[in-house]
Amino acid sequence: MQGFFQFLADNPYILLFFTVGMAVWVGKFSVKGYGLGMVAAAVVVGAALATWASTYGVKLQLDNFAKSLFYYLFMYGVGLRVGPAFFNSLKKDGITFTILAVICSCLGLLLVVLTVKWFALPPGSAGGILAGSQTMSAAIGTAEMAVEQGAYKLPAGSTAEQVSGMIALGYGVTYIWGTVGIILICKYLPRWWGVDAKKAAKEYEAANGVRNVDDAGITGYRTGGLRAYRLENSATDGQSIAQLRTAYPQYRIANVVRDGASLGAGADLVLRKGDIIALGGRLEDLTSNLGLLGPEVPDAGVLNIPLDQAEVLVVNKEFEGRPLKSFAPEEFAGQVGISRIERSGEPLPLGAETALKRFDVLYLTGLRSAVQKIGDMVGKIARPSTSTDLLTLSAGMVIGLLIGKITVPVGDFSVGLGNAGGLLLSGILVSSVVSRLRFFGSTPNAARNILEDLGLVTFIAIVGINAGATLLEQLTGAIAVKIFLAGFIASTIPPFVTWAIGYHFFKINPAVLMGGVAGSRSHSGPAREASKEIDSTVPWVGFPVGYAVSGVLYTVFGYFAMVFSQ
Repeated sequence: MQGFFQFLADNPYILLFFTVGMAVWVGKFSVKGYGLGMVAAAVVVGAALATWASTYGVKLQLDNFAKSLFYYLFMYGVGLRVGPAFFNSLKKDGITFTILAVICSCLGLLLVVLTVKWFALPPGSAGGILAGSQTMSAAIGTAEMAVEQGAYKLPAGSTAEQVSGMIALGYGVTYIWGTVGIILICKYLPRWWGVDAKKAAKEYEAANGVRNVDDAGITGYRTGGLRAYRLENSATDGQSIAQLRTAYPQYRIANVVRDGASLGAGADLVLRKGDIIALGGRLEDLTSNLGLLGPEVPDAGVLNIPLDQAEVLVVNKEFEGRPLKSFAPEEFAGQVGISRIERSGEPLPLGAETALKRFDVLYLTGLRSAVQKIGDMVGKIARPSTSTDLLTLSAGMVIGLLIGKITVPVGDFSVGLGNAGGLLLSGILVSSVVSRLRFFGSTPNAARNILEDLGLVTFIAIVGINAGATLLEQLTGAIAVKIFLAGFIASTIPPFVTWAIGYHFFKINPAVLMGGVAGSRSHSGPAREASKEIDSTVPWVGFPVGYAVSGVLYTVFGYFAMVFSQ
């Protein structure tokens, strides 16, 4: 094995991507649905390889430039993801979930600092415990930044390498319960509280017209459709399209074919017997009034209507809080379907009472004219694109790095956001501007995911590799147990407090609050498991705002966990 480890030490790029590949592979393993995931696996695999190599006298280490580069890409990607939602959370409708996220995050930080001091844990453990117990891997980077900037003073006899090793160790020991614990808590909290969350979810669905769908998201059910009919009803013969629409507003005629020629669907067009008519509407309407026109026919010509797909960003203030059912009388009703609505990058349950908020993204499919009308009415249209605006990406990175250079003197050292904090802020600002304009700065979800996933996993892998050589010197059974207990306390208590405040003080629907608690811990897994537990998508209603706010706070708190634990 010595030869193998020496080969890895001599070929750092192979070492890096071998570790990343192993982390992805190990992260796929799970027991009853619970596993490390690729990010936590990265620090475990990296530290294990380096520790194993050290027993053969081989030191595995990667340079800090690569570590910083990938972390900076990740932080900018996080900023792009949470930007619009972060500013929206400061508005009236999101302030409740913002408060819950702030309470949960601050309590988690406080408990980490107190337990680290109480158990007299080694230097650096606070940053790792914060990152692991709150399942916010990005906090590792800000914890190390506190050391690099001098805000965290190295105790006598300690080295930066040893502190980095304890950050990695604290993260690895506490991450598993941090993940499993919050999932179990969110899933069973209502039951422990004596609350029937399933009943509450059904009440919310009924009140808001939300249809529950299965987890696959692909079913045979479609809310609307377009069908072809031959006009044979004498009562309808001779009516104009405008007259028919007045009598039956639930239908929309999309096209008329007469004697093989397409006539379109102008309001003044008079219908005649024998016409083939493309009729659109909701599924329940298309299966009623079957004699209104005549028999359904399999006519491809009349249905050969150009359809359009687009993402529409809601920016018009007039539509803030307007429910979807209010659009039923509009001319485009029945000509376009909403496949999903995203808020803060997360899909919302769709229903007649689902209210729009500014910067929601509507995913539409329908007649091109109808899609265009909706876009012109509520905001801006963004056509699906796979290209990335590298100019905006580069400019955003430069701006972030410049922001990171701004420091404020505090005592005998200077404090600033640093490169990572500057890039996070830059990403938030850029994505907020782009979400309002949509004329530049395209960063498709796939591209952003590459920034986040590859950036974070690679960064964590390098942290694990560089920390592994010193772990054997610092790790003892007693320290590991104390770190686990500190993480257990910091991970378990905040969700209970958040639930109690949300349920008793803010009177939030329990099903919605399940998602709110998950969002306050910036973890989508608990919201997903909560939805399965109560067989409803309602928990996702409370998830987005807290997810955006806590994601930023937990990331920054890695820095403060180190500073306050001194």
